[in-house]
Order: sequence, then C-alpha cells, then structure tokens
Amino acid sequence: MAMNVKKGDTVVVLSGKDKGKQGKVQTTIPSESKVVVEGVNMVTCHTKPRRQGEEGGIVRREAALYASKVQVVCPKCGKPTRVAHKIEGGKKSRVCKHCGAEL
Repeated sequence: MAMNVKKGDTVVVLSGKDKGKQGKVQTTIPSESKVVVEGVNMVTCHTKPRRQGEEGGIVRREAALYASKVQVVCPKCGKPTRVAHKIEGGKKSRVCKHCGAEL
C-alpha cells in the first residue's frame, strides 16, 4: 500500500485517544504503514542504564500509529484533506483535494 504521508507533513489525528490533535510527522515506516507524529500517541518507556554513569528511568516518547488514522493538513487552506496526485511534465506531485495547492 502506498502511503500519502511524508516526513515533515503536518497531520491531524482522525481516531483514537488523540483524536483532533495536530502534529508534524517525525518518521514514516512504509513497510508497516505507520507514522510517528510529534506529541501524539505518547507512551512511557522504562529504560535501563546501558553505560556506566548513564541514568535509567521512566521516559515518555511518541509511539507509531497507523497512517490511515491521520490526514494531511493543507498548508494553503488549512483544512485536513485527502491527497490527490497530479502528473505534470512526467513528474508526479501531491495536491490538495479542496484547493488544488501542492502539498
């Protein structure tokens, strides 16, 4: 399955405990169709000190969520939108379904 979300995109979460939250995509995992969004889907990780002098403890970080649960926010019109593809001069680009601006 092709993912319409890329690293650096601003997205809005459509479902789950963080529904309605916006954030920037930090990483994408295309093999699993997942994305990691800044400040969304926070989990607590209990980390052990690996080196001498390093501290362990409880760390909060973002976990991956399915790409189908997020929608790209258009930078021009500011609305969450489905992504359309336009081919111009042999180059494929992503465009907003609402206003036609390039994403």
